[in-house]
Amino acid sequence: MIAPGEYRYEIRRGSDLIAIEEDRFSGREISGSRRSATGSDSFEAAASLDESGMVTRVTARYTRGPFSRSASYEANLEFLRGNVSGMGGLTVETAKLGRYREVDAGLVLFKALMIAHIRERGQTRWTSRVASIDPSTLVAQTHKKTLRKKDAQDRIYIYEPRMGDSEEIEIDELGRIIRITDNTGNRIILKTPRP
Repeated sequence: MIAPGEYRYEIRRGSDLIAIEEDRFSGREISGSRRSATGSDSFEAAASLDESGMVTRVTARYTRGPFSRSASYEANLEFLRGNVSGMGGLTVETAKLGRYREVDAGLVLFKALMIAHIRERGQTRWTSRVASIDPSTLVAQTHKKTLRKKDAQDRIYIYEPRMGDSEEIEIDELGRIIRITDNTGNRIILKTPRP
């Protein structure tokens, strides 16, 4: 499982700081926020986990200037169901869960949770559908994703969130993500706690 604690990540494109993400993991809850470096937009999410570390409930909020929207989802054995409210309207959303019941709500710790699950199952690779919540629209959709171990030390993973995209994810001995580099050169770097 992920090491409990508070995490601060810098998101960079080249040398430019794009956003700061601050996350918390308590053992039964993931929560966090990502704010752009300009302060123009922010994304927040919180998820409750069951005894086996699977997501059971997610709430999220996106703000850009005067515009905001919020969402609330519940996960059962087969679906992630909920609603998104914004601009005075409410829409009902449903996304099918894959065989491993993984949910990605847009924060780094959700990827860390997926890696923790693959390590607990003793797998070196999986391909499965994942219910993903888009950080900008808060709409949940199901996408096929692949995650595989790259090195013998169990520290580097290759994650393919969609066809044509890839991320190299490095973890430390406690299962904390310390670096993510995607195929476009964007980087996410753990700043605190320092590995």
